Amino acid sequence: MLNKVKTIKGYKLNCLDGEIGKIKEFYFDDQHWAIRYLVADTGNWLTGRQVLISPYALLSINKEAQHINIDLTRQQIEDSPSLNSDKPVSQQYEEAFFGYYGWPIYWNGPYLWGAEPYIIRDREQWRNSIINEKPWDPHLRSTHAVSDHHIQAADGEIGHVEDFIIDDETWAIRYLIINTRNWWPGKKVLISPRWIQNISWEESKVFVNLTCESIKQSPEYTEASLLTRDYETGLHRHYNLDGYWMDQPPVKKHHH
Repeated sequence: MLNKVKTIKGYKLNCLDGEIGKIKEFYFDDQHWAIRYLVADTGNWLTGRQVLISPYALLSINKEAQHINIDLTRQQIEDSPSLNSDKPVSQQYEEAFFGYYGWPIYWNGPYLWGAEPYIIRDREQWRNSIINEKPWDPHLRSTHAVSDHHIQAADGEIGHVEDFIIDDETWAIRYLIINTRNWWPGKKVLISPRWIQNISWEESKVFVNLTCESIKQSPEYTEASLLTRDYETGLHRHYNLDGYWMDQPPVKKHHH
């Protein structure tokens, strides 16, 4: 399912033994454009520290009740490595975090989740995923920090980042929602992270190798737009680019 970040923000987080708060924002990496952590707003519980939850711990999203079920206890979260709320997430912290929970580290391999393109929750399978790949260096960004970054097309500025659309199976960011209203009587359009050349964090700009005109002519995205595969196909056809689903390995069936 494709979901908007702003829709999921504010969903309640339910542990195995009670609610721990709400989703505040997300951290993603700018190589695979995958959500690596949910940041929880825990109210008066664990104040002064960032409470990070990995997608490895997410059991299910309930859209009707607006909550996410987490496969952890409050005690497990309380005892997890502590990170000050004003500190960035360092690789050292991440290693401690993944080590504490016993999850595979996502940057140890070529795929979205290291050795696998999907989140594997089966411990037996982790042991079989031997990786000879060189690890890559994750740079984490918060979805909150990147909102409002300007979009620089090949021939000028064209809009700003308003929201993100994520896939709750792989937790990949599939699209950035771009609002163009400050540049011309605008509409909202979608840009895939695959079309991004680079990001200048200093200038707060996202560079894409598309022309302003082609972005203007691209299919409009509205609140009512359903992100069906037909819509996505039309969007990719407009730019004459392949969809991300073309190069995905087949989903492995897991037997429980």
